[in-house]
Amino acid sequence: MTHTASSSHPTETPSRAAARQDPAEAERPSSWLRGLRRFGYAGRDGGGGVLERLVPSFPAPTSRLWPTGGLGRFSGWAGPLLVTLLAGLLRFWHLGSPKAVIFDETYYAKDAWAIIHRGFEVNWAKNANDLILQRNGDVPIPHDASYVVHPPVGKYVIGIGEWLFGFDPFGWRFMTALLGTLCVLMVCRIGRRIFRSTFLGCLAGLLLAVDGLAFVMSRTALLDSVLVFFVLAAFGCLVVDRDRSRERLAAALPVDENGLVRPDAHIAETFRFGWRPWRLLAGLCLGLAAATKWNGFVYVAAFALMTVLWDVGARRVAGARHPWMATYQWDLGWAFLSTVPVAIGTYVLSWLGWILSPDDGTGGYLRNWAVTAGKGGHFTWLPDWVRSLWHYEHEVWEFNTHLTSAHTYQSNPWSWIVDGRPVSYFYESPSPGTDGCPADAADKCAREVLALGTPLLWWAAAVALLFVLWRWFFRRDWRAGAILCGVAAGYLPWFQYQERTIFYFYAVVFAPFLCLAVAMMLGAIIGKPGSSERRRMAGAAGAGVLVLLIVWNFIYFWPIYTGTAIPIDSWRSRMWLDTWV
Repeated sequence: MTHTASSSHPTETPSRAAARQDPAEAERPSSWLRGLRRFGYAGRDGGGGVLERLVPSFPAPTSRLWPTGGLGRFSGWAGPLLVTLLAGLLRFWHLGSPKAVIFDETYYAKDAWAIIHRGFEVNWAKNANDLILQRNGDVPIPHDASYVVHPPVGKYVIGIGEWLFGFDPFGWRFMTALLGTLCVLMVCRIGRRIFRSTFLGCLAGLLLAVDGLAFVMSRTALLDSVLVFFVLAAFGCLVVDRDRSRERLAAALPVDENGLVRPDAHIAETFRFGWRPWRLLAGLCLGLAAATKWNGFVYVAAFALMTVLWDVGARRVAGARHPWMATYQWDLGWAFLSTVPVAIGTYVLSWLGWILSPDDGTGGYLRNWAVTAGKGGHFTWLPDWVRSLWHYEHEVWEFNTHLTSAHTYQSNPWSWIVDGRPVSYFYESPSPGTDGCPADAADKCAREVLALGTPLLWWAAAVALLFVLWRWFFRRDWRAGAILCGVAAGYLPWFQYQERTIFYFYAVVFAPFLCLAVAMMLGAIIGKPGSSERRRMAGAAGAGVLVLLIVWNFIYFWPIYTGTAIPIDSWRSRMWLDTWV
């Protein structure tokens, strides 16, 4: 069996005060800290040497994982690629079915086709969907600009699939299926890096592969799947940057006569990390996320803060007496420049098609505002396209923050974690002998595509979130904090819009982080290396049963994830909650 990351893996630093105080005094924590220790609080008393705390080692590969072929040394890629292959087969299987324009594909599939041909979105005729399906996409593209409330990158991405494979359901779903598959690979590799366990990384990827919400979103031409990809890519880049920067810091620290890396206050407080390309790449990915949907900007702020806190922790481990001051002096400015301006610049550049369109009324929506209704004012010294774009963004902000029109499938974010109100993207009731309904069916069948997270996975994730919250607060586990950051940035902002029309499928952006949380919890259930064989066997059995139940749950709901015709009674048996109908 491979090494699995223990939930008690040392990740934090020794108390800086203990290095300066008398040892007897350093060992006497305050009364409130003693109280917290009853709940498992470990403070910054992590064990292990400085090098291991800065750059935890990966476990040595073992041939026992791969009984034949000697693939153990390649398991860091072989395992993730096998899980990704499974995810790809699931997502591309009958991708063009249902052969229909389902849910909000009615907006984004057509906007994508228009934007790669015109550079901006256009108004389509009311019967455009029928014509597109009847003529296999051979329809004229209108010229009148359309008012849209989302930036263009996600539509460009969807449009690539249409350009490659045609203006049909397979074409407009191809790129979301591809990105959804790549998300599984990224989760495997991210999980492997943060847990230092190929097994737990692959487990997290497998959970994402069989999550119903991520699966359905990967097979639907909506912007949220594109958003997930760029957010997850940015997170992965920052995790790699964390390792790379800590390796450089560790290499700069002195080594004692026993060959052990020792902390050094002067080096820790004056060290410059230098060129950090992975952080710049993260800024680019965050800009592309924000240029897909505006909630990507929340991740810009959250991840920028997270990476600064990581730098503080690195300097503290290295021996800095004033890590916050050192981070402020050497890291904060570069962290800001690497993320925020890069993200904003990427966002503005994503509007290039709209910017280059004419301002004579034949270009993008409101492209001519500065030369018509927007004449005069205090900012006429700015280029017309800047003022027009700013006005357009203001109009979008007003729309997004005041959208209160009722919708059948709207939901409150309080219900998202427990699958309270999924969204039906497609529903038909074929008669026996038609559209896959068995000819001997006693009644009509049901064909549905329901955006529903695999229930047992999401219910387990609700418990896992409590676990990682405990790990972060009481054990100072940076991995738990990173996972919580990914969930919080995608989830908490929606609570301030209790009256706004919002939907459960928005939760897909933090679904990968939920899978990482469940994997971390399962690692704790299995037990840390060095535990007794009986403890590990019992833990592995318990974790295995939960994973098998989640996989079974996904298989059970497969028909209502893929629009497969099933007898109406079978469909009813899958409506576990009244709110799912």
